[in-house]
Amino acid sequence: MFELSFIWAGIIAFAVLTYVILDGFDLGVGILFPFAESEREKATMMNSIAPIWDGNETWLVMGGGGLFAVFPLAYAVVMPALYMPITLMLLALIFRGVAFEYRWRTKRWKSVWDVAFCGGSLLAAFMQGIALGALVQGIEVADRAYAGGWWDWLGPFSVLTGLAVVVGYALLGATWLILKTEGDLQRRMQGLAWWLAVGTLGFVGLVSLLTPFLNPEYFDRWLNLPGSLLSVVMPVAVLGTAWALFTGLNDGKDAQPFLASLGLFVLCFVGIGISFYPHIVPPGLTIVDAAAPDESLLFALVGTVVLVPMILGYTAYAYWVFRGKVDPEEGYH
Repeated sequence: MFELSFIWAGIIAFAVLTYVILDGFDLGVGILFPFAESEREKATMMNSIAPIWDGNETWLVMGGGGLFAVFPLAYAVVMPALYMPITLMLLALIFRGVAFEYRWRTKRWKSVWDVAFCGGSLLAAFMQGIALGALVQGIEVADRAYAGGWWDWLGPFSVLTGLAVVVGYALLGATWLILKTEGDLQRRMQGLAWWLAVGTLGFVGLVSLLTPFLNPEYFDRWLNLPGSLLSVVMPVAVLGTAWALFTGLNDGKDAQPFLASLGLFVLCFVGIGISFYPHIVPPGLTIVDAAAPDESLLFALVGTVVLVPMILGYTAYAYWVFRGKVDPEEGYH
């Protein structure tokens, strides 16, 4: 049977993935901000993302707004379950955004806004990982409402995924700076990216090993036929991507490490999708159960079909206009 809800699940998943891979690298640049050795390097790092960072967050709005509009039950369950990490993430993004504007307009308080930029990036990344881990380990639902406790989101697994996202975003940030910068900063990021890649792959392996034991459905899907075939295909794909990443770093390539890092995130996202399907809030809330009426889904889909290509178009145009290396002599105003 044709289900509009599955089309919308794909659209929401696409919006979230696009947010992760786009905003992930600019959060990563903020996480790496303390590694800048001069004001000139700090300016170069910030200028590399200044024209695009706010556009990247468009996809966060679309993902959250889309969830509210077309999967209201899922939104009503997820928000109280993850209220604290989501609130902290949004506050961190606000302080980080303000730092973009204010650090260029002050000398006395510049160090304060540097801390806000780095701390906001770090906290936002960590809270996104915490929320992901809490969602993967499952949210308790009873009578179509959240039935868990206030601190259910905080546990060893969610902290692990929080750290994994921080290291992964830092890898994206380092490889982005390899792509966009030259000289000492680029060489330092090449060395740092190597170790961040090792850390990211270590976290990916650990989280992947633990995930099947969080839920019997995850275990059956990954370790019994035909799903067990994916347990072979996905690691091979990850190893191939890792080979491309390390080869690009060792050979001094500009774009290859960044593209390989993005590929690693895409593969991880696909793995999460395989674990979740057909649930939108595991373990008990499916895509069909959480969806709004078909009339609402169809109405929203008409607007989305028009708007998403427009957003993709202006996003691609912005990246095209600001392609190439960052000029350290040019400032953000």
